[in-house]
Amino acid sequence: MAVSVPASFSAFTARRRALKWLSAAPASLAVGGTLSALSALSARDALAADSASTTTLVLGDQAGGTRALAEAAKVLDGTPYAFRWANFQGAAPLFEAQRAGAVDLAPAGDLPVLAAAVGDPTLKIVATRVGSGAQLGILVAPDSKLRSVADLKGRTVFVSSARGSISQFQLYGALAEAGLSKDDVSVRFILPVDAFAAFASGSIDVWATFDPYYGIAVQRGARILRDGSGINSGLGFITASGAALADARKRAAIADVLTRLQRAGDWALAHPDEYAQIYATLTRSPLDAAKRITQRASLKQHFVNDADIAALQKVADSANRDAILPRRIDVRAISDTHIANV
Repeated sequence: MAVSVPASFSAFTARRRALKWLSAAPASLAVGGTLSALSALSARDALAADSASTTTLVLGDQAGGTRALAEAAKVLDGTPYAFRWANFQGAAPLFEAQRAGAVDLAPAGDLPVLAAAVGDPTLKIVATRVGSGAQLGILVAPDSKLRSVADLKGRTVFVSSARGSISQFQLYGALAEAGLSKDDVSVRFILPVDAFAAFASGSIDVWATFDPYYGIAVQRGARILRDGSGINSGLGFITASGAALADARKRAAIADVLTRLQRAGDWALAHPDEYAQIYATLTRSPLDAAKRITQRASLKQHFVNDADIAALQKVADSANRDAILPRRIDVRAISDTHIANV
């Protein structure tokens, strides 16, 4: 059965649901030691110097990908703050939790970040992750009579995970490329885990989705009508909640986590086979699928900069023209380019 995420609901309900997700999510705590006091401490130094710090970050994740990267590279060992992971199957519930104040950091693709900003203008983009548009696509069963995107006219396409997803953007781009409009298909939104089961059972004919669900489905025989290459930017972003950034110690911890994740991405790019093996083990993915998923994943990371803002603004304007987003988003206004200076 398809499960859709409501566009809006009360803050009380959102927080209850977010806290419920967090209570069921696997947790990892790490507390570091004490650094020598300095005469002039930066916010990050002050955080590290306080061995009794009660600062705790909640690190949001999708399908365990960021956690697998961090644990494979061992970059979060010895942090001078506590942290725990909160895993979600897609961007929609992840940002629902961030909006409710239950998650401090949230990694997602370009369009989901923009969609989240519509409902939460206080979130800020703090880092950019560079990957490939081939990490998502439109899938059909191996014996499907549908041979091209043009054949989708009049069909129902199931899109993961909710309105404003990278898969919706990719679908509309592929339709335009094939000479069709978004009105030539019926779009239904479905969360990835539900979609995966429905697609495997034959209940869904056409599914637009993203890694790791996309890669595993292909490994199991799904046929690709069109991937996101040349349509999607391949850029991913990490956002921080406004409340977390307003807290001086959390802001310092966020800057430190981002630096560590940057090192993790560099390690994974330098050790692709080792990372794929660890990713497969930690996410319980087939090794063949894990190799493909990690090869095209958004691993190269840096603090958000002006070029990233310009690239994402193009996505925002296009999504607004296509009515994927209800209004134009000013990307610079939702970006924090000073986090690296903490």
